[in-house]
Amino acid sequence: VDVLQVRGHGPHFTQVPPGARHIDLGSAHSYTSLPALTRYLRHERPRSLYCDKDRLNHTAILARALAQGLKAPDTYLAVGTGTTLSIDCAERGRWHALKTRFSTAQLYPLADNVIVTSRGVADDMAAYTGLDRNLIEVVPCPVVAAEVFAGDFPLPDHPWCQEDGPPLIMGLGELSGRKDFATLIRAFALLRSEILARLMILGRGQDRDRLLALARELGVADALDLPGFVLNPLDYLARASLFAFTSTLEGLGFALIEALAVGIPAVSTDCPSGPREILQDGKYGPLVPVGDHQALAAAMLTTLRNPLPRAFLQEAARPYEIEAATSVYVKALALSSPCPAGEG
Repeated sequence: VDVLQVRGHGPHFTQVPPGARHIDLGSAHSYTSLPALTRYLRHERPRSLYCDKDRLNHTAILARALAQGLKAPDTYLAVGTGTTLSIDCAERGRWHALKTRFSTAQLYPLADNVIVTSRGVADDMAAYTGLDRNLIEVVPCPVVAAEVFAGDFPLPDHPWCQEDGPPLIMGLGELSGRKDFATLIRAFALLRSEILARLMILGRGQDRDRLLALARELGVADALDLPGFVLNPLDYLARASLFAFTSTLEGLGFALIEALAVGIPAVSTDCPSGPREILQDGKYGPLVPVGDHQALAAAMLTTLRNPLPRAFLQEAARPYEIEAATSVYVKALALSSPCPAGEG
């Protein structure tokens, strides 16, 4: 496996597993990495290539065409996205929307497969760009390791996790507008008028001060904690009584899957796209309208009083277990057949 990276983007690798290579494409921009990616494809001739960002997808499609010329391509190419395109483009402006719609419709059919994270993202992409829905494959993301379902988590160094106190409600994600933790805090304030509870939101972001000010305004600052970024959020989730997912927009919703894998009851906004599929239309937890703090508070109270069994909740996360999901990716990348000798 080769991990190709545009300089300054994506994860920072300190090491890669044995047998894998981390290759810096030598450019700080997706499009200017075209020559390096073309050379890589021409010389290495990998069996499959997968990209999952729009500009990288364009670059990969062009690089394969340049590397192969008029020959049948040696490399199977899959491109993908985890974003609900119509909403993402609406937030970025008219020019971005026109460019994305045109490039997706014209370039993506040149790939061998278009992979997305949820049916909602697939349906939106087809409707928004005119891309044939049959060209788009929904593949579950590998989110949680198998051992997560066993439930053996170290005790976090936080007093709310180490004592028998009131129910602990958990949120997780960047403190930004798309995660809409303001609605969660408003819902929590309503909930506190019915029962004693605490709210902890893991993550960091530019909205931190605004969220703290809102909690003070609503009189719940003493029951809210924002610990910031934590290395092992699952350890905290395992001590929660309820997980609240309040995003306005998602491609899937990793945090929701992680909470369910731990076995924590969850409530979620019915945002595009992902939560409805993960919770299977409310089978594994209630769905409420985006931004509706009253509906969210009611769902939280009902769920706290009547939580679903842990093993039942974990069923919803099973498709996103790493080995199960990776097996689907292997097929989607045309790697399920035996590899010819000398190729990788």
